[in-house]
Amino acid sequence: MQHSAPVLVGIDVGGTKTHLRAVADGAPVADHVRASGGWRPHDPAAAAGWLAALAADALPAGVRPAALAVGGHACETPRQCAEIRTALRGHVDAPALVVGDAELLLPAAGLDRGIALVAGTGSVAVGRRADGTPVQVGGWGAVLGDEGGAAGLVREAARVCWAAHDRGEPPDALAAALLDAFGVPEVPALGAALESAADPSAEWGGRAPAVFAAAEAGSALARAVIAAQGRSLAALVALLARRGAAADDVVVAGTTVLAQPLLYDAFTAALAGTLPATRPRPLRVPPVDGAVALARSLL
Repeated sequence: MQHSAPVLVGIDVGGTKTHLRAVADGAPVADHVRASGGWRPHDPAAAAGWLAALAADALPAGVRPAALAVGGHACETPRQCAEIRTALRGHVDAPALVVGDAELLLPAAGLDRGIALVAGTGSVAVGRRADGTPVQVGGWGAVLGDEGGAAGLVREAARVCWAAHDRGEPPDALAAALLDAFGVPEVPALGAALESAADPSAEWGGRAPAVFAAAEAGSALARAVIAAQGRSLAALVALLARRGAAADDVVVAGTTVLAQPLLYDAFTAALAGTLPATRPRPLRVPPVDGAVALARSLL
């Protein structure tokens, strides 16, 4: 199948799912969503091969991209992104760009400048200084960071439940919800349950609905955890602003923060207290639209 107009391919590789969208002269050519299993961003050759196989599976037979842009989960430094882009040249005979997945948010929202904040399974914030230098904060994974993301919420919820247990307090609705979610009989067993996770980001993050359900059920501990995580997200934005990133607008995306009003409201309240002139803007289109926009800019 041939297209007279250039085929632009954008790929958003998230922590859980990957979205490929291809368009030609504004018309859809392919729209494909699959799990992100097998994505290895710290192995450039493997990452490039994975992306090439994804494009081959998703695009109609005979279609070749005129330009390809990728936003990759856990692509944490310009060097890492450049190495994947270089490896892609062995698979794709077209201009290509690889950036961190959070960098798709601003072009998806139609903005040239601002801060992008993602809080889904994990969390990260990115911006650029006046000279165009990219700056990223957060995104350190479920074990060390990802505050405000699903995995970080569950980790911190377990911490407060342990602290309450050590104070001799009976389990509240948050502890009960976590015990049920992890299938363990008592609070001390939560440690082993968390530590046994083969993939902490996915396995801890998948239990985040329990934290929000406990908050809705009246758990003061759950509400305190959510409020603290909202403040942590605002702190990422404030840190970028202190490091010189333009912070007039913050484009917010991620299945956790946008699907949970308690967390989003905690974030915006904290942001208003620290950076009152900054405008939070929930992203209402798929981030893959930003990848398509970046692909268009390569022509």
